[in-house]
Amino acid sequence: MGLQIVNIAIMKIKRSLYLGMFMLSFQLMAQDTIISLWPADNIPNRIPSSEQEVVEKGDIVRISKVQEPTLEVYLPSKANATGDAVLIFPGGGYHILAYDWEGTDIAKFLNSKGIAGIVVKYRLPTSDAIKEKHKVPLIDAQRAIRLVRANAAAWNITERNIGIMGFSAGGHLASTLGTHFQEEVYARQDMADELSARPDFMVLVYPVISFSEAATHSGSRKALIGEAPVAELVNHYSNELQVTENTPPTLLIHAADDTAVVPQNKILFFQALRKKKVPAALHIYPKGGHGFSLAPKDTYLRGWTDRLIEWLENLE
Repeated sequence: MGLQIVNIAIMKIKRSLYLGMFMLSFQLMAQDTIISLWPADNIPNRIPSSEQEVVEKGDIVRISKVQEPTLEVYLPSKANATGDAVLIFPGGGYHILAYDWEGTDIAKFLNSKGIAGIVVKYRLPTSDAIKEKHKVPLIDAQRAIRLVRANAAAWNITERNIGIMGFSAGGHLASTLGTHFQEEVYARQDMADELSARPDFMVLVYPVISFSEAATHSGSRKALIGEAPVAELVNHYSNELQVTENTPPTLLIHAADDTAVVPQNKILFFQALRKKKVPAALHIYPKGGHGFSLAPKDTYLRGWTDRLIEWLENLE
């Protein structure tokens, strides 16, 4: 019996040392702000390919054919930090990532409010370098939030104040994470994968939510689940159908004149949240179209970021 107790104690010490070394390695890498989601030789669902990542630097930085998914970490000073963190999923119809417009610009804004902003460069289903394409964005999203949880103390983040924000198709991915966080979509790699993938809150800005014919954005749906998907996949990724009592509190932002992603997406999701008694707020602006980001030139619409901060400050 004594030997068994000693062995258990040794195992606990090894576990603590491993977790400490794991977190330290990510703390050191965080100094460079960009962290790989996966070990280079063990990225789930990756297949050999000559495909290369494409970065186009115009008025907006557009990234396609993502090969190495990453986190780009923006931290406020410790003196200003609220302890909140937001993982940001840029949009782009599951074809590209509008990486600065709906990613790093958003992270910098959050930093100005004392909030950690962490941009997720996730793999896209239009890549030739992946298999089971519809699973891959969620695989990367689950891993991303687990890595942030693993590094919460090092990054001055409160572990229970880690939320997500998604724009357009990135909003679909965010709402997928918020409603499918419990699914096992990849094999455990390290200690971080023992942590919860449930976001503590969600902010969905002009998001794709539904894959039903009446409400969907056809380009995003086709990219993720194909041109003629089976009903099971359509329902699985119509996230208004996947809401439960455990879905995180949600803020929804949209413009009534958005013709790319119709407001019906948000209304269906809001109704589903209310039915399950999940705290939710919905703001639909009369004008703004699709893809307005921070809306800096619109004196009315740019107020959505004020509504965001008010909502975060009043979360229970």
